[in-house]
Amino acid sequence: MALLQEGQKAPEFTVKDQDGKEVSLGDYLGKRVVLYFYPKDDTPGCTKEACAFRDNFPNFQQIDVVVLGVSVDGQKAHRKFVDKYELPFTILVDEEKKIVEAYGVWGLKKFMGKEYMGTNRVTYLIDEEGTIEKVWPKVKPETHAAEVLEWLQQKT
Repeated sequence: MALLQEGQKAPEFTVKDQDGKEVSLGDYLGKRVVLYFYPKDDTPGCTKEACAFRDNFPNFQQIDVVVLGVSVDGQKAHRKFVDKYELPFTILVDEEKKIVEAYGVWGLKKFMGKEYMGTNRVTYLIDEEGTIEKVWPKVKPETHAAEVLEWLQQKT
């Protein structure tokens, strides 16, 4: 897994969201974007992380920052996840693994002694021009949204 670095151009993508609507990174030029990658919908850690972004969402809106979640789950799973936890932000469908690979977050993982390929929990902040401004390579689901928000508030 080779993560992208601060100062690099964020790879462009066009995928569907939880509603089947096409979303491109280019749609958000002129705004900062929090692009957070998580392993799987409706699992304990991923739910904590998504709910933390949900609970902090008004604060992100207040400073005009877009929040996008990404996992390799399908549209139906994303829609269910969004509905169940009342997530107010967009979740991107990456079943073909184009985004996770382009951003270097798809890689070898270990769980209970078993190795497998999966999405690593990583967050990128992309600036108004589409350049990676900040990378969080190690994320604690419960506190990550507040960590990102705190960093943003110090920079604005």
